Amino acid sequence: MELLPLAIAWCAYAALHSLLAAFAVKRRIAARWPGLMPGYRLGYNLVAVVTALPLVWLIHATPGDWLWRWTGLAAWLANGLALAAIGVLFLSSRHYDMDEFLGLRQLREDSPRPDRPGGFSLSPFHRFVRHPWYCCGLVLVWTRDMNPALLLSALAITLYFVVGSRLEERKLIALHGERYRRYMARVPGLLPLPWKYLRRAEARELTGG
Repeated sequence: MELLPLAIAWCAYAALHSLLAAFAVKRRIAARWPGLMPGYRLGYNLVAVVTALPLVWLIHATPGDWLWRWTGLAAWLANGLALAAIGVLFLSSRHYDMDEFLGLRQLREDSPRPDRPGGFSLSPFHRFVRHPWYCCGLVLVWTRDMNPALLLSALAITLYFVVGSRLEERKLIALHGERYRRYMARVPGLLPLPWKYLRRAEARELTGG
C-alpha cells in the first residue's frame, strides 16, 4: 500500500504526456486556440518537468529497504554503463535540432505547428537502435541501486518507453510511410542487437543521402 500513491502518480504522468503528445489533441487545440500553438512544444516540455517533481518527491518519501545495491566490480560496471549512456546522450544531441526539440524555434518563429515534419535522417546512433535516448534512459534507470520505490519507477519508465516508442512510431510511419517501415525492419527499437544494424551505405541509401 505504501507504493500505491507512487504507482497512481506514474500512471497519471504517462497518461497526461501521451495525451498531450497525440496528434488528435494537437489538432483540436490548434482549431480552437491557434494562438497557443507556437508555444505548445515548449509548454509540453515544461509540463513534463513540473509534473515529474511530485514523482521525485514520492520516490524519496516512500520508505523501503534496499532490494539490491551494486558493489565491487558490479558497481564499476554499472557506473561505467551509466557514464557511457550519458556520453551517448550528449553526443547524439548534436544530431538533433535542440531548439526545435525544446520548442524554442517554434516560439521564436511563431510557427503554428508544434512539431514540424522534416526530412528523414539518421544519426550514427540510429543505425544501431531506433530510439537512442530511450535506450540510454533504460541503461541509466537499471544501473542504479534499487529499493521498492525505485524498482516500481524503473518498471514504470520501462513500460512508458515501450508504449511511448510505439505511439511515436505511428506518427513517424504517418510522416515517412514505407521508408520508416523499412527502417523498423532493419534496426531494433530500444536495445541494440549486434547482428541487426544498418551499415553506413545502407543508411545513406535509406535516407536518400
